[in-house]
Amino acid sequence: MQQEYEKYYVPAQSPWPIVGAVALFLIAVGAGNFVIESTQGEEGYGGIVLTVGIITLLVMLFGWFKNQIDESMSGLYSDQLGRSYRQGMSWFIFSEVMFFAAFFGALFYARFISVPWLGGASNNAMTNEVLWPAFEAMWPLVTTPGGTTTQQMSAAGLPTINTIILLISSVTLHFAHVGLEQNKRKQLTTMLGATILLGVIFLFLQVEEYIHAYQELGLMLDSGIYGNTFFMLTGFHGMHVTLGTIILVVLFLRVIKGHFTPDNHFAFQAGSWYWHFVDVVWVMLFLFVYVL
Repeated sequence: MQQEYEKYYVPAQSPWPIVGAVALFLIAVGAGNFVIESTQGEEGYGGIVLTVGIITLLVMLFGWFKNQIDESMSGLYSDQLGRSYRQGMSWFIFSEVMFFAAFFGALFYARFISVPWLGGASNNAMTNEVLWPAFEAMWPLVTTPGGTTTQQMSAAGLPTINTIILLISSVTLHFAHVGLEQNKRKQLTTMLGATILLGVIFLFLQVEEYIHAYQELGLMLDSGIYGNTFFMLTGFHGMHVTLGTIILVVLFLRVIKGHFTPDNHFAFQAGSWYWHFVDVVWVMLFLFVYVL
């Protein structure tokens, strides 16, 4: 007797992967040039290229999401494909864990190895005298070898408020998920909308924090290793919050259109995984960048 196999939908060739690659390339080139132009007080096309890259990325995201939604609502997917999606999302989040682990590793290396070493620790007194005689091993390092000085970003104020906002957003998203599983559509839409609003508020307050850092603290991307690690960690996290908010907006539109059921809602679950991951990263970032 011939064994029957479950169908596995394989989509046709899509333009979205190459569009996404082009968008990321434009963002990388534009962001690099924009930072250089900003720090050197020059005028150039970095900002324009960065903007075009971001717009291209948004077009790619919504276009690809639309294709995926159309395929799902057409009944083309199977249980096996659903398991593949779960594995793919799990590996994607794992890659993001490794991404942030690299930046946290750079922070820990600078703070616990390089700075003490420059200060003469581990029998490196001669190195201290030759490289930087007046150096004081302290963190944050608010004075660069070139004489640039800055101030430390305090954990009080906006960082603490943003931490509370993200923690609350995880709670509201959890109750939105519970509402979906219990088929309580009003609870689902209310809690999901609240999560999106909290994400937008977080991003707005982070912009305010950056303005405060630049204008009042003199803390910039070129403010030595402290400025580098601060803006790289918080900036990349802000990009992930932005992406997470876009995903939640797409999910919200789908909820309004009546998509998802208590038994079939992996897209919502995947977006929830991603948002909770972003929240966990921020808690670690708050502790190691702002508090400790």
